[in-house]
Amino acid sequence: MAADEHLTVAQMSAVTGVSAHTLRYYERAGLIQPVARTAGNQRRYSAADVTWLAFLIRLRETGMPIAQMRDYAALRARGPVTTAQRLLLLEEHQAALRAQIAALRTHEKALAEKITTYRSDLAALRED
Repeated sequence: MAADEHLTVAQMSAVTGVSAHTLRYYERAGLIQPVARTAGNQRRYSAADVTWLAFLIRLRETGMPIAQMRDYAALRARGPVTTAQRLLLLEEHQAALRAQIAALRTHEKALAEKITTYRSDLAALRED
């Protein structure tokens, strides 16, 4: 996407994989700053909007709640003066994500052990 190019809602949806409904919701929720509009009041997204939305998608995919994403977006909108606060918010989320990953690894190990047990049981039954 060229720096001076702007996307319609449909194009933004196609580029990001986020529905038009979600784009509008994110704007209403304060996650996306109000975007530029044409004389006909149609939204036009910039390259910076695409980059920001990609980051929001990543936060959502890591399980960050919308409320926390909203807090982050509000801090971001205030500019560099909030860098330390944004860093702390992301570090806290990263710690929670790492704990969740560790728990999932423990659960996966327990499942693998049970699967191994069942495979051994089935092999023993076949031998009989």
